[in-house]
Amino acid sequence: MSEALAIALFATLMVALLAGFPVAFTLAGVSLAFAGIGHLLGHFDLALFLGLAPRYFGVMVNDTLVAVPLFIFMGMVLERSGVAEDLLVTMGRLFGPLRGGLAVAVVLVGALLAASTGVVGATVVTMGLIALPSMLKAGYDARLASGVICASATLAQIIPPSTLLIFLADILQGVNQAAQLQRGNLAPTPVSVGDLFAGALLPGGILVSLYLLWVALQALLFPARCPALASTAEERRALLRSVLVTLVLPLALILAVLGSILAGIATATESASIGAVGAVLWALLRKRLSRALFWEATLATAKTSAVIFTILLGASVFSLVFRGLGGEALVSDALAALPGGTTGALFVCMLVMFLLGFFLDTLEIIFVMVPMFGPPLLLMGIDPIWLGVLIGINLQTSFLTPPFGFTLFYLRSVAPASVRTEAIWAGALPFVAVQLLALFLVWGFPELATRLPEVLFGTSFSPGPLRLSPTAPSLQDLLGPPPPLDFPPLR
Repeated sequence: MSEALAIALFATLMVALLAGFPVAFTLAGVSLAFAGIGHLLGHFDLALFLGLAPRYFGVMVNDTLVAVPLFIFMGMVLERSGVAEDLLVTMGRLFGPLRGGLAVAVVLVGALLAASTGVVGATVVTMGLIALPSMLKAGYDARLASGVICASATLAQIIPPSTLLIFLADILQGVNQAAQLQRGNLAPTPVSVGDLFAGALLPGGILVSLYLLWVALQALLFPARCPALASTAEERRALLRSVLVTLVLPLALILAVLGSILAGIATATESASIGAVGAVLWALLRKRLSRALFWEATLATAKTSAVIFTILLGASVFSLVFRGLGGEALVSDALAALPGGTTGALFVCMLVMFLLGFFLDTLEIIFVMVPMFGPPLLLMGIDPIWLGVLIGINLQTSFLTPPFGFTLFYLRSVAPASVRTEAIWAGALPFVAVQLLALFLVWGFPELATRLPEVLFGTSFSPGPLRLSPTAPSLQDLLGPPPPLDFPPLR
């Protein structure tokens, strides 16, 4: 009966979320309702709710999560102070004379904005307002132009500093610690934000390269879809100085934020504060900082952070109730029974997250699914850094998959009426395929995600992903007796 309640809890939650109810309150409300039902039927102990207080307190005092509002503030200041516009105009002039050059410029600007601002919505709106009209005027195919803009904006989900990776690292740290303790490892290797940032760098670079390769193929095979842009001699003379001035800020911020983390000089929170201060100083030096801009950025940061952390607290209630009803053991047994061992279990988890990405936001998915699938997968010996990068790339596709891809909605809101919604959807689909290709590359070559953290920080998890095989020990062999229904704080 308890397992049936756990299944009903998950199914009801999915239906409620798809119906459009507020996420955070749906997570907590539905879970509390099923906890009451389970208690009346004798299958849920209300004493488990005593674990919520330390859980919430652990979130509030978690130094790592302080980086989230700081990175959001940095992105808000940069977005409102015009860094995206400067980059788009300058890079468009630099690559415009090449066939497909404007599309190349959009991809590179998307990568630079991802590494310096990390705001998907603001990026796609800005590029939609500035780059899309220029590309259409130059004769670009509407599908290619729309797809390039939407896909480039999603790079903020996988290229550090990404708020998604910060939350993933925090959740994986708690999940990995619990899983290793169940295996008898009393001193597990911690999963840090720096590890996941380092692990995502090479896959992020691969994604950018694959985007550029797709644009190059389009320019080679279908030159009419992405013609070159004419430039005057005066524009070419002033181009070098413009490029140098425009690139100074993003490159300096990338070096200060990511460089300090990867060099071990600063933690993620400390580097986020460096980025926030750097963004304010840049706006001040460029004479673009005003009281209104500062207030708007602060207010937007407060609203976004409040929404994210409220969802996190609601997801904590769901995780506790789901485990209390025996859902974790149910998921573990189901994954252990799948054909293909570890490979089959990982494939099913990735497939479920990919399908959920058609309808749900990335944060909703990781807050609900990673605590559910994470312990069984890590008990099978999967490297948590590798798993985190795979999840990041997988969920990045959720921004592009019709009908509910968020970048598709953002671009539709600013695109001219001549660009039909069908063209935006059709333009995004090839980039979904490109992202899936990158996902399978990282799956097939785990060193792409695990090698850099090992070189930079000496981080190594044993057994690592290279030991995975369809003949790996079953989950039941690894688990032994069912674990006690405790709820360790997320650290």
